[in-house]
Amino acid sequence: MGNEVKCRVRFGKQESDGKALLETSEIIFRGDFRLKIPFATIHSVKVVGDDLQVETADGVAIFKLGAATAAKWREKILHPKTTIEKLGIKPGTKVSLIGFENQDEEFVKEIESAKAVVTPTNQAPPKDCDFIFFKIDTNKQLTQIAKIARGMRGAVALWIVYPKGQQHITEGNVLSAGRKAGLTDIKVVGFSPTHTALKFVIPINKR
Repeated sequence: MGNEVKCRVRFGKQESDGKALLETSEIIFRGDFRLKIPFATIHSVKVVGDDLQVETADGVAIFKLGAATAAKWREKILHPKTTIEKLGIKPGTKVSLIGFENQDEEFVKEIESAKAVVTPTNQAPPKDCDFIFFKIDTNKQLTQIAKIARGMRGAVALWIVYPKGQQHITEGNVLSAGRKAGLTDIKVVGFSPTHTALKFVIPINKR
């Protein structure tokens, strides 16, 4: 999707090939040295030839991405999408929430502000639902995905929201559970500073 690329990066006296990842609110580079640049710390960002030049208080990081990718990254850094936009929620979108009781009030408010139609938490998703959001915190909860999948119809999408960077529940665990339930994973986004969201759908040939 263009948010993770192999490239060469120069920062001060350090220079290395590696992988650069454009996250929701930061740039991460892993090579012979590592960088983590939160958007909030960036003083300026510009494209010079094939390079993306990112200036912070600690210096200028130069990412050799190619002109097209550098331009796209600059735009995303300067004008990041909101969580609601990344999740595909628009006015009239029908959303069902599972596992969000007494939590994530800010997320619920954002959904409502987007003028989406929200099914009360933990009620059965309506047949014409567009998105089902299932928030989990433990591996044990992954067993519920199969039950949710059996009730899905058509192009409805299931977003699994799970803790970020935890050993007790990993992206691999979530992917495995979704695929075993007969679903196809098509997208991953940063849901919040603490959680990630993986999007699953019914394979086209089974709708």
